Amino acid sequence: QVQLVESGGGLVQAGGSLRLSCAASGIIFSINVMGWYRQAPGKQRELVATITSGGSTNYADSMKGRFTIGRDNAKNTVYLQMNSLKPEDTAVYYCNAEGKSAWYERQREYWGLGTQVTVSS
Repeated sequence: QVQLVESGGGLVQAGGSLRLSCAASGIIFSINVMGWYRQAPGKQRELVATITSGGSTNYADSMKGRFTIGRDNAKNTVYLQMNSLKPEDTAVYYCNAEGKSAWYERQREYWGLGTQVTVSS
C-alpha cells in the first residue's frame, strides 16, 4: 500500500505564497502521476495540477502562472508552490498519486487526507 502525507498548508494573506509538500511512503514499486486537487466548501473537488514521473505537467487554467508543481522522484515527493494567492484559493488541498506496490499489480489511485489552505482578504 502507498500512503500520502501532505504538509505546508496554513493561513496566508491575499497576494502571499505557500508551498505544499506531499510525500509517498509504504510499499512502492512505481508512481506514475502525482498531483494536487482541491475542494472548497460546498464545491466539488477540482484539479489543481499534475506531474508525471517524466516531468510533464498539467494545470487547471485558473492556476496557470500562479502555481508551480514539482517533483522529486527519488524521494517520491510532489510539491506545489502557490504564489499570488487569492481568497478563492481557500480550500482543502489533496495529494493524489497513481502507482503500484508490485510489478504485477494494476495501477491504483491514492489520496492523502488533505491540508487546509486559507487565504484571507
